[in-house]
Amino acid sequence: MDEIRKGLENVIALETSIAFIDGEQGILKYRGHDINDLSKLSYYEVSHLLVKGSLPDGRELEDYSNELKQERFIPSDAMAVLSSCNFNIEAMDALRTTISYLSHCDSDMNGNSSEENIRKGMRMIAKFPVIVAMFYRIKTGQEIVEADTSMSHGANFLYMLRGERPSDLEAEIIEKDFILSAEHELNPSTFASRLATSTLTDIYSAIIAGVCTLKGPLHGGARMAVMEMLDEVGSVENAGLYVADKVNLHEKLMGFGHRVYKTYDPRARIYKELARQIAAEKGDLSWFEIAESIEKAAFKEFVENKGKTIYPNVDFYSAVVYKYLEIPPKLATAVFAIGRISGWIAHCLEQYSDNRVIRPRAKFVEI
Repeated sequence: MDEIRKGLENVIALETSIAFIDGEQGILKYRGHDINDLSKLSYYEVSHLLVKGSLPDGRELEDYSNELKQERFIPSDAMAVLSSCNFNIEAMDALRTTISYLSHCDSDMNGNSSEENIRKGMRMIAKFPVIVAMFYRIKTGQEIVEADTSMSHGANFLYMLRGERPSDLEAEIIEKDFILSAEHELNPSTFASRLATSTLTDIYSAIIAGVCTLKGPLHGGARMAVMEMLDEVGSVENAGLYVADKVNLHEKLMGFGHRVYKTYDPRARIYKELARQIAAEKGDLSWFEIAESIEKAAFKEFVENKGKTIYPNVDFYSAVVYKYLEIPPKLATAVFAIGRISGWIAHCLEQYSDNRVIRPRAKFVEI
């Protein structure tokens, strides 16, 4: 009988040219480009790399960015749908509902050619941050801020969210956040999108499958949980006892450990430096110092005492960054989705191009 690997751990399900991960060495590449190099680019450049397969030249970048900027607007009927959403839910639920409605309005909805799917994908890439920002403004009783087509992808999101232009560093950091979140091989949400795509459903439906999967607390929802954990710990002095209690109670310490990485997540290293930079600009090191104290306590408990390879993952210091950018916890997973949408689109396009319906088997067990 074939071996059953719970959670499909280390099962090779398909081939891809989109992402490469070496979990032992802590390496992540998008289409052959190391994440440390990509984090120095704009989100438009990285999105083009993922969706269209290569880094753009000057003219390609101008065309791609202009097309995305022109798609930043939401029709009034979709805004009415967004306004009907309950703020007691996560922003992911509002994002899911609004994207589903927008699919009805897409002029390419009934087409499934590569060109039509790229156009639909680019519309979603452009509209994700607008939906999240508008949802927050509506549900907090604030006036909606119209998109500014002169701003970068990240700067415009913060502007629409907060009603004021972000600092240069804030704009740079949210761009890097979107880049670091953009792609990560067959994570659960990407696999869900590819699974849906393999049935030859439309690309909106496939992306909604990804949105629903990312929401889970063991996937994208972990960022919100880390933000809440930082509040619960509250001070550097409480960090050691908090971590020890989690370990002793055999409870999960949010933001630590990864199915693939057996060393420090390369994205977490970049996020840690971003958190340090934004803390310095804000003149408030408290959240960064609390996080660093949690990391040190976790290293002692997991690595030194137990010999386990458990280190901060992408959610840990990204949550610290979100605290400094004043992103409410209920928006955290949706902000993750703003970056990840380009990777989802790339995987849907790849699945369409060489498709076989994904249909694994289960072992029957008599009860």
